[in-house]
Amino acid sequence: MVPSATDPPRQRLLLRRAFQLEYLTIGWNTLEGIVAIAAGLSAGSLALVAFGLDSSVEVFASLVVVWELRGSDRSGEQRALRLIGIGYIVVGAYVAWDTVGSIIAGHRADASPVGIVFLAGTVIVMILLGLGKLRIGRALDSPTVRADGRFSLVDAALAGAVLIGLLLTALLGWWWADALLAGLISLLALREGIGAWLNRDKSARGRT
Repeated sequence: MVPSATDPPRQRLLLRRAFQLEYLTIGWNTLEGIVAIAAGLSAGSLALVAFGLDSSVEVFASLVVVWELRGSDRSGEQRALRLIGIGYIVVGAYVAWDTVGSIIAGHRADASPVGIVFLAGTVIVMILLGLGKLRIGRALDSPTVRADGRFSLVDAALAGAVLIGLLLTALLGWWWADALLAGLISLLALREGIGAWLNRDKSARGRT
């Protein structure tokens, strides 16, 4: 699906925009992971560290989409959807596990001004990227681009949940808030993973 001279101008433009959005996502999520893990280790915030580790799965999902878009046909689409679905499920399962462990241990994180500011920026950036990918994915009729767009919105929701948790911890001393909110978002990630897998199966049945 790499743009070629034989593609209609609109198709070439849409593909270029899809690549731009994916490369921006890869760049931001790489920075996101480094900053979140560093801030989380400094403040002792398990939620921030988990969020940073989650970013590696999001980078993987975007790389999968780039790989699929670079294919000469759409034969890799089903495999790409499957890989993205696995990425969702890994994120959801990991965050759920981290949530349970944090609550049982009664872990208390320190305030993290750097984490709060960066998470606020992440919410805005990922919403814009997610909506952009959903729009381009619909125009290209690409389930993988649309799936990655939803993944970016899940990232924004997770960032917002962790942000609220950090604020409640810093302002009200609710040490359990960040873990609880991150756990709720893990359910959303699991749902998206299952949805991506089911969409793959529907696509496969529709082509047989």
